[in-house]
Amino acid sequence: MTTLAPGVLLVLDGWGYAPPSPANALTAARTPFLDALSGGPNGRLLDASGASVGLPEGTVGNSETGHLVMGAGHAVEYDSLRVERDVSSGDLRSHPLLRDMCAALARNGGTLHLVGLCSDGRIHSDIGHLPEILRAAWEAALYRVRIWVITDGRDVADGTAARYLSRLAAMTEERGVGSISGVVGRDYAMDKSGKEHLTAAAARLLLDGDAEHTAATPQDALLPSVGDGAIPPTAVTGLSGHRARVEDGDGILFTNFRSDRTAPLADMVADLLAASGRDRVRLLSLAQYDTRTAIPALVSRADASGGLSDVLEEAGARSLRVAEPEKFEHVTFFLNGRDSRPRKGEEHLKITGAPDGPVHEHPEMNAAGVADAIAEACGRDDIDLIAANLANIDVVGHTGNFDATRRSAEAVDTAVSRIHAAARAAGRWMLVVGDHGNAEQMLRSAGDKGEAVPYGGHTHNPVHCVLAPAGTRSDAVLSTDPAAITSVAPTVLRLLGLPVPPPMTAPSLLREAVLDPAAPGPTGAAQEGRR
Repeated sequence: MTTLAPGVLLVLDGWGYAPPSPANALTAARTPFLDALSGGPNGRLLDASGASVGLPEGTVGNSETGHLVMGAGHAVEYDSLRVERDVSSGDLRSHPLLRDMCAALARNGGTLHLVGLCSDGRIHSDIGHLPEILRAAWEAALYRVRIWVITDGRDVADGTAARYLSRLAAMTEERGVGSISGVVGRDYAMDKSGKEHLTAAAARLLLDGDAEHTAATPQDALLPSVGDGAIPPTAVTGLSGHRARVEDGDGILFTNFRSDRTAPLADMVADLLAASGRDRVRLLSLAQYDTRTAIPALVSRADASGGLSDVLEEAGARSLRVAEPEKFEHVTFFLNGRDSRPRKGEEHLKITGAPDGPVHEHPEMNAAGVADAIAEACGRDDIDLIAANLANIDVVGHTGNFDATRRSAEAVDTAVSRIHAAARAAGRWMLVVGDHGNAEQMLRSAGDKGEAVPYGGHTHNPVHCVLAPAGTRSDAVLSTDPAAITSVAPTVLRLLGLPVPPPMTAPSLLREAVLDPAAPGPTGAAQEGRR
C-alpha cells in the first residue's frame, strides 16, 4: 500500500473577493488569520462563475456547481445550461413527455400545475423558461394551467417578488394560458435544513389549497414586513374565494432545474398524493431530481463521474466529510459527482447544534463544532483527506444583513485558525478555497435613482484559494497561471501523491516543480510505506 500525504480540503462557502468598499462585509470584518493566509505567497484567486465552471456565460456561481466541479476536476455543464439550450432549440416545448402530458390533460379535462421559484437568479430557476412551457400547453389546447409561485429574495435581491409576479402575469396574458393559484416563500417550499413542517406547509398549499392566508391577487400575498423568501403559504382565490387544488388525474411539473432544494418538496408531494389516493397524478421535473420517488425529467444531466471521490476509492484512500446540515450534501453528494452511493473508505460527519432562531441572530452557527471535529480528525492516521465546509459566510450572507455577515466571517476566521493549527501539528497540508462569491458584495443599485439596497445573492467575483503546506515545506507553491475552481481536484490529488486521471482536464494549481515525482517529502509522488 502507498503512503499518502494527508491533508485538509476546506471550503469556505461564499468566500469571494472584491476590493474594500461599503458593500464588502468580508473586508469590513476583523479576520486577521484569513487576511494573512490570502495575502501571503500562497494566496491567489480563482474563477467560480460562468463558462469556466459549466454555467451559462454571465451566470453567478453557486454552491452546488462549485462543489461539483471542484470534485470533477473539469467544468461540468450545469443543468441550467442544458435547459437553456433546449429552450433555444425548441426541444423543450416539443419534448415527448411534456407534449404527451399536455395532450392527455387537455383530452381528459385535467389541469397542469407548475411549481417553481419565480425569479431569474439562474441558480435554481429562470422565469424565462416558463413561456416555452406555457406555449407547449397552448399548442396542446390545454388552457387549464395553474401556477404555484415560490418567491425568492435570495438568488435575487429581496423585495423584488412583486416585479417577478408582474412579469409572470404578462407571460400568461400574452400566451392566454395560466393563472397564479398560490404564493409561498422559498423558506417553506425549498427548505433544506430538515424542517419538515415548512415543507409540509408548502405541499399542503399546492395539493389542497390549504393555507392560513388567502389573497385576492398574487400581489396581495406579499407582505411589506416579510422578506420575499419568508412569504407564508397563501392561496390566491380571486374575488370568488375559490381555492385551487390538485385533483386526481392532473399533472404537476416542477420547474426548478436544481435538485437539492426542490427534492424535499417533490418527495413530500409524492408521499401525500399516495396517502390521499390521488395515484393518477403524473409528476414531471424540468431537470433530473435526486428524489426517493423517481420523477421523469425533461432535461438530462451531465456526467460528472471519474472525479476526486472515484480516484480516492480506487486508491483505497480514506476520507472524512464534515459540514453543518445546510452544506452537508455539498461535501458528499455534489463533491462525489452527484453520486449518492456509499463509498468505501468514506466517513460522513454532519455537525448539528447551531443555536435556534434566525441565522442573522447567531451568525457563528456551529463553526466551532465543525472546527473541533476537523481538528480531532487531523490527528487520525487512518484519514488521508478531510473534506469540509464552513457554511457561515454564504448562509448568513443570504440574509442581506451586513453586520451579521461581517460577524459570520469573524467566526469563520476563528474556526480556520483552529483548523490550521491542528493540521500543522499533525503534519497535514491544508487547501482553503471559496466556492462562489457572496459576502464581498452586499449592496446593489436599484430603483430609478440607482440607490444602494441590501443584496444577499451570489456574485460573479473570483474566490480566494490558499495553500498551507505541511510543516515547514516551502516547495509546495501555487502557480499564478489563470485558473478556476475546477483545478481543486487535481491539486488535491497531487498533494496527496495520487495520479490525476484523464477526465480531470483542469490543470493542477501547483507549480510544476512540485509535481516532479522525484520531489522529496510528502508532496511528491506516493511513497511505499506503512499502509
